[in-house]
Amino acid sequence: MLFAQNIDLSPLPHADTSSVQVTNVLNVVFSIVGSIALLLITIAGFQFVLSRGNPQKTEQARNTIIYASVGLVITLSAAAIVNFVVGNL
Repeated sequence: MLFAQNIDLSPLPHADTSSVQVTNVLNVVFSIVGSIALLLITIAGFQFVLSRGNPQKTEQARNTIIYASVGLVITLSAAAIVNFVVGNL
């Protein structure tokens, strides 16, 4: 027990992050994820138009649009929640 009291912790690095830094990093991550979702929706829209009535391709494009839209809503919700929580700290 005496040994643990004599340890000097000063050379260890200390994390000094503020809520602004955390918010900035999370906003960049949410922006990237949102951009990817919008890109997927655009690509699936082109696939839907170019499917020419093929039911398999139409269904695949429709599912991609649905899943990317759900992902976009989840991303926007997560960004709003994080900004609200960090803003109230």
